[in-house]
Amino acid sequence: MTHVSVGRGWRCWNGLHRGWPLSSHPHSLSPQVVRSRLEKKGIVVHNVRLNGSAASHVLHQDSGLGYKDLDLIFGVDLKSEDVFHQVKDVVMDCLLDFLPEGVNKDKITPMTLKEAYVQKLVKVCNETDRWSLISLSNNSGKNVELKFVDSLRRQFEFSVDSFQIILDSLLLFGECSENPMAENFHPTVTGESMYGDFEEAMDHLRSRVIATRNPEEIRGGGLLKYCNLLVRGFKPKSEVDMKALQRYMCSRFFIDFSDIGEQQRKLECYLQSHFVGMEDKRYDYLMTLHRVVNESTVCLMGHERRQTLNLIATLAVRVLAEQNILPTVTNVTCYY
Repeated sequence: MTHVSVGRGWRCWNGLHRGWPLSSHPHSLSPQVVRSRLEKKGIVVHNVRLNGSAASHVLHQDSGLGYKDLDLIFGVDLKSEDVFHQVKDVVMDCLLDFLPEGVNKDKITPMTLKEAYVQKLVKVCNETDRWSLISLSNNSGKNVELKFVDSLRRQFEFSVDSFQIILDSLLLFGECSENPMAENFHPTVTGESMYGDFEEAMDHLRSRVIATRNPEEIRGGGLLKYCNLLVRGFKPKSEVDMKALQRYMCSRFFIDFSDIGEQQRKLECYLQSHFVGMEDKRYDYLMTLHRVVNESTVCLMGHERRQTLNLIATLAVRVLAEQNILPTVTNVTCYY
């Protein structure tokens, strides 16, 4: 894994503050505040990183990749169940302090805060992975995903979303400098690629190349993201190798989402969250997914495979109806 000085501190800073939720007090729940509160609780924060597609966007804005969330990783030691609870309590306390003046905070319960601002809470604790995720909703911008990681075996899906930018120099800037940050006065940040070679991953990002390894390690196999990349104009590094990897993607997807109801919920959620402002791409996406599943699924019984293909085709017709673009009967294929 390579470390590269990327010199994009100002772009990182702008990105963080444009995407940070709850605009009435945009700095109340800043990464600095979360980090400081954790350390006051005795939880050491080793570093704070911008992760995934948001980091890719900072490194190369014209990639066509876009980004859905502002994904931040806090490197911490999650030694016990108690530390997991402390981390969640710190974030909820920060949210409470963030509320505007005039709000009676004594009447705001943790459950109320959670229902209003927390979209997702996840905790993973096993032999290889120890981490938690708190996803904060933001109606006027990108959602903010706070991930607190002790260990995480797999940190990327594809090379183009494998980047992490270490933000510590930005977060410490205010404590070290009397002058405010500006476009021509800002610290340098360091970038890494979890894929391995930073320059190779950057070349993939610039050239819109799809490359990964061991997709069977990824929850869902990376199948939905893979089809999303195809629709956005990305091309496999090797068509032959990717055909083989597609089979692993499909197999892992159907292991994790074996029930047709689970598949429908997953697909509907993915369409809703990953195509904001790109609703016209949903049909192409579903047809691409249909093709990949049809070509590369070897792990399902015949009726299960037909059931999944029918689900994807039905969703495709539905999104056309939502856009008032109904195909002619001759262009509709039914799967039985």
